[in-house]
Amino acid sequence: MWESVLGIFGAIESGGHKFVCLIAKDQKTIIAEKIFLTRDPKSTISELIDFFRQFNNLESVGIASFGPLDLKENSSRYGVLTTTPKTLWQGIDLRREINESLGIPAYIDTDVNSAAIAEYLWGSAIGLRNLAYITVGTGIGAGIISNQKVVKGFSHTEFGHIRIPHDLKVDPFSGICIYHGNCLEGLASGPAINTRCGFPEGQIVPENHHVWGLIAKYLSLAINNLIFTTAPEKIILGGGVMKNQELIGLIRNDITKLLNLYVEFDLIKYDIENYIVPPKLGDKAGVLGALAIAMGAYKNI
Repeated sequence: MWESVLGIFGAIESGGHKFVCLIAKDQKTIIAEKIFLTRDPKSTISELIDFFRQFNNLESVGIASFGPLDLKENSSRYGVLTTTPKTLWQGIDLRREINESLGIPAYIDTDVNSAAIAEYLWGSAIGLRNLAYITVGTGIGAGIISNQKVVKGFSHTEFGHIRIPHDLKVDPFSGICIYHGNCLEGLASGPAINTRCGFPEGQIVPENHHVWGLIAKYLSLAINNLIFTTAPEKIILGGGVMKNQELIGLIRNDITKLLNLYVEFDLIKYDIENYIVPPKLGDKAGVLGALAIAMGAYKNI
């Protein structure tokens, strides 16, 4: 049993390949961290609960989850994973499992909304009112904060499933999305890149591979639409695919061409390197966002 610490919080970032768990007093005081491989729901959730049971005085747990999630607060299925491509996890209610097993409050939002919250509070968007956090990895999503509020409607946003121009003569790849085929996620997510290149899942596509110019084009078309529709003061690009150090530069160049001096915003016109940026919190953005949710810090947004 770990030594009891008053006022500690749990955080979970759930992903297609792994679950990251934190115990912390605040974002600067991390007490423990553990990573679990994503397996079947029963086995994975059991491991998570056993981890958190080691700690006395946990006040609450925040969850940054892959989606889609039912986030209608008056819904009987609030927090439930719905049409996720991770079919074993469809219908799973991780929030309820944590709440009932540990007997403490559990709160949930999407992984990308959580990352946006963390970057807003503690990262590269401190002091701003409007930002977009885009993750490009196993899936693609965007967390948008507009006028200091996380954007939600009947559900969270589904940026990865927007349609972008796809010239089949130039790019005959049909896409991999099980729902939409050649949506943004179907064309430019990590699994889509590996599939179109003939690489096994998880193998890194070399940075000098010709595919990256095409991926930058697709992501830039989507970001261009996001700029025109939500006018963020900063765009943060995270996720495994963005670990390609060359990709963000290609995107900045493509965005500059696509906008063609139309947008009157100084960072875009004169300093795009500080407009489209990597997450200051790095790979910790998602789980620190879950911590913010557990702490209630996000309620200040």
